[in-house]
Amino acid sequence: MSQSKAAVILAAGKGKRMKSPLPKVLHMLNGRPLIHYVLDTLDQCGLSRTVVVVGFEGEKVEEALTGYDVQFAWQHDQLGTGHAVLMTAELMSSFEGTTLVALGDMPLLTVQSVQRLFDTHARTGAAATCLSARLDDPTGYGRVVREGDSEFLERIVEHKDASDEIRAIQEINTGLFCFDNRLLFDVLQEVGNDNAQGEYYLPDVIPILRSRGHKVALVTAEDGREGLGVNSVDQLADMERLTLDTKR
Repeated sequence: MSQSKAAVILAAGKGKRMKSPLPKVLHMLNGRPLIHYVLDTLDQCGLSRTVVVVGFEGEKVEEALTGYDVQFAWQHDQLGTGHAVLMTAELMSSFEGTTLVALGDMPLLTVQSVQRLFDTHARTGAAATCLSARLDDPTGYGRVVREGDSEFLERIVEHKDASDEIRAIQEINTGLFCFDNRLLFDVLQEVGNDNAQGEYYLPDVIPILRSRGHKVALVTAEDGREGLGVNSVDQLADMERLTLDTKR
């Protein structure tokens, strides 16, 4: 029997570089909010539940998702992606199965990549599985360091912390993961905020899982552009061109 699957979508951010009072996930891409693209993709992936984490202007996000079969969790203080997932504990911590954690601003994400992520996670018996992407210019993205030539992750190194050797790696972390749900909420309690932003980051669960002897698997997106998010007005314009191109 296949294991139950759920999703947590992170949609609490303001998106300071968007130069708009709207929550980032409600910026319009070819006439539709960014988060609609993500939800429409995940609706085709056989999920038993979907929880959307809202925060900044969260009521507007809730209103924009009228008609979608989702539940909401609130992150009143934006303290990082790990903290955001932790805010779903009341709804999610007792769930038995595999949980996908997705960002609400990845409109090029495909059903095929999500299914490959779930399939690889099940096949390898990993505690977590990360979607990576290869970019010609990975500047600014966290780099994926593999265990040799294997399909398993050794670590993720943020661009600002990376050596020149690591920065030469073109494989990046997209921010899309799936986890054994029970393990996820167990190790989230151990994530600290000893970093420049004072935030709790979801990727920090990876070294904790590995220190416990668990494997973390990798799936590489067929098209590296699937891993692109929207963090500025310029990136939104670029995304509009990309989505129009993909329809031709």
